Amino acid sequence: MAVARLNFLSIDEESLVHSKSIDCLENIGILVRSPKILQMLGEHGADIDESKMIARLPEDMVKEAVKKAPKRIKMCSRDGRHDLELPVDGVPYVGTNGIGTYMTDLETGKKRTTTRKDIADFARLTDALDGMDFFWANVTAYDVPESLHMVHALWTALNNCTKNYGGLTLSPNDARAQIELASLIAGGEEELRKRPLFHTLCCVVAPLSFERGAVEGQAELAKAGIPIVSMSMSLGGMSAPVTLAGTIVNANAENLASLVITQCASPGAPHIYCAESTIADMNTGGFSYSTVEYALISAAAGQMAKRYGLPAYTGSWGVGGERPGFVLSFTQALWISISMLASTDMAAGAGQIEDAKGGSLEQLLLDSYLWENYRGVLRKHLVNEETIDLELVREVGQGNTFLTHPHTAKNFKNQIFFPDRRKMKWEATLSDGMILEAREEVKRILRDHEVEPIDPDILRKGNEMLRGYEKNLPH
Repeated sequence: MAVARLNFLSIDEESLVHSKSIDCLENIGILVRSPKILQMLGEHGADIDESKMIARLPEDMVKEAVKKAPKRIKMCSRDGRHDLELPVDGVPYVGTNGIGTYMTDLETGKKRTTTRKDIADFARLTDALDGMDFFWANVTAYDVPESLHMVHALWTALNNCTKNYGGLTLSPNDARAQIELASLIAGGEEELRKRPLFHTLCCVVAPLSFERGAVEGQAELAKAGIPIVSMSMSLGGMSAPVTLAGTIVNANAENLASLVITQCASPGAPHIYCAESTIADMNTGGFSYSTVEYALISAAAGQMAKRYGLPAYTGSWGVGGERPGFVLSFTQALWISISMLASTDMAAGAGQIEDAKGGSLEQLLLDSYLWENYRGVLRKHLVNEETIDLELVREVGQGNTFLTHPHTAKNFKNQIFFPDRRKMKWEATLSDGMILEAREEVKRILRDHEVEPIDPDILRKGNEMLRGYEKNLPH
């Protein structure tokens, strides 16, 4: 099958990135701020410097981790109709982005802080949109205790969206609480292991550093069979070398280190290679998804993931700028779209503005509609004797038309992509003129769309568990 894909690195360059990543892990090592995880790594062959909390990972450890990691992963949905098989065979899966610190109000358009109700609205809208394959809570719920942000986000998401959920973990206790709540819906921990209803992003702190709470939570989730996403957010010139090559090696080394941790904690646990890495904006020191460097680093990371046979989460989708609408330049939008050609199986980003600092329900709708049209570029095409069909050419003959031949009438619908022209009218760059129409569409969906409900007894038990978690928080 022919599928549009962008390769940035040559085979020799792939090999160099790999060898330098191994050199980095063996001789520089990773900072692990958890005595428990350091001990585990030491027991599996790492060279541990306890005083500096550094683990140096020999090449054999990395090879063994790559060997043990499953090459196919299934991430499941609550209703069984939206299960995700990785790696993809064609069009990547796309979902929302996460944990923005504000959103634009659906009524006033003004920025405001966010609550569980807002996560529920984003979840229900995601459930309704054909362009969205999984959900990550776009915003943070500030009406719950800070240490339970991720637990409440998961429970709210599972109540309001049937699609697979992408969470985060803050600690092993946080991880256990998420496992317990998801197990209620799955029918027990063993059923959750068979059909994981959520995956977890375990972010490496660039360069080459793992925080205690998050990495211990990662180990706990790996033992429960929850797919781990080792998100490297290397920022060239800030938390990685300013060169593309240096940033790529840093992101690759961080992914391999995270994979080693997952496989030491639970051999055979599902693990997804992930990079949201770019070069720092030298004017602000900030992170931007709409740069050419992001697209190229994503392409390189996708290649490296495929080299190791790992599912890849290395692109980004969502063209929100500083406010809702398509307010980026044509070139910036093109750079974002290129990242989706980068051998990825999954990509997040829909529904966010200001490089994921905030969320917008209208933007989620627009990003989803845009993706429905764009994904025609990434569909599979069969190239063989039958589709080339020189006998058909012989039959039609030189200087004649194929339009009236029965072959065209029979096949044009499965060969040509037909974008939704109504949705394409909303795609003007440097414009927010479509926002009012999108706002009304969002309101209609939130009013009319019904999410398959959770059993009332399970809902009651989950709510009781949440109250118990809150009651046991240290005061």
